[in-house]
Amino acid sequence: MYKHLLGSATGLAFVALFATTSIAPASAAVIVRPGSGHAALQDRSGRFRPAANGYTFMTINNANDPTFNQLLGINNAGTICGYFGSGQTGHPNKGYCVTPPYAQANFVDLNYPGSVQTQVVAIDNIGNTAGFWIDGANTNFGFVEWNMIFTSYRSPMTHKGTVNQLLGLNDNGIAVGFYTGGLGVNHGYELNQATGKFTPIVPPGMTNVTAAGIDNAGDVAGFGTANDATVSFLLRKGTFSAFTFPKSTGGTMAFGMNNKDQIVGSYVDAKGASHGFVLTHPLNNAKWVSIDEPDGIGTTVINGVNDLGQLVGFYVDKAGNTDGFLATPR
Repeated sequence: MYKHLLGSATGLAFVALFATTSIAPASAAVIVRPGSGHAALQDRSGRFRPAANGYTFMTINNANDPTFNQLLGINNAGTICGYFGSGQTGHPNKGYCVTPPYAQANFVDLNYPGSVQTQVVAIDNIGNTAGFWIDGANTNFGFVEWNMIFTSYRSPMTHKGTVNQLLGLNDNGIAVGFYTGGLGVNHGYELNQATGKFTPIVPPGMTNVTAAGIDNAGDVAGFGTANDATVSFLLRKGTFSAFTFPKSTGGTMAFGMNNKDQIVGSYVDAKGASHGFVLTHPLNNAKWVSIDEPDGIGTTVINGVNDLGQLVGFYVDKAGNTDGFLATPR
């Protein structure tokens, strides 16, 4: 399961050195992709949710399992991808996309053919998706659904690792993610779905790396471990920059980015509570905004952002359920 935790730009810059390998797709299957529409500002009851830091919030859950939903990606048409099901016995992860006005009739199942579990993590502005699927042996494989074709991928660098996950996808068919090696350490990579080539993403001085978001310019955001702390990174034009949320003591994780120079994710404070963040212009006059879903104070994670500045993520409510949410700038 894709775990989350979390940014002030520190000004650290590194030169990126890449090696490239290739691998043939594992398998492919034809699927039907949902349509698109325009985002709504009201929840299903027709009431506006409380606003915070300039955003209006809307809870969006699939009724097939209202106790556990995570919204992970959103495109400019307002189509959202995610999954329901906690992954526990009787509640497998099941992927979906949902279009405005986000009623139950607007949910479309999206699962890798033959999978036991699927998480749909990213969606581009064409409607293609990426994520990962799990087989009966509990092995994770990344997938890209491109032009209505599902293709499974496993990095040739994985060796004996059992985890491959794709977490970000841009409009040019470039995906990013990570694999877990035999020693339990994560390694970030970039995948060109057109050529099947894998490129390692190795921020200098950082280990346990996850590449999580990519924009159309090829900039990559993610996170890893440096000096025993969880820090985030931005790779732009061959240079790495590291950043952490101001005064964050429990780690900063970047999960997504858009084409408007914004990065989103979550950070953990001194009390162990998680909060979402939006970082605008990270390398030039960086501006940070901390985001808390009004019904999930201390449990907010932001995973995706589109070019309109709409955010998607999840929080835990008072009943202990994990709920998906959409936050729209007012």
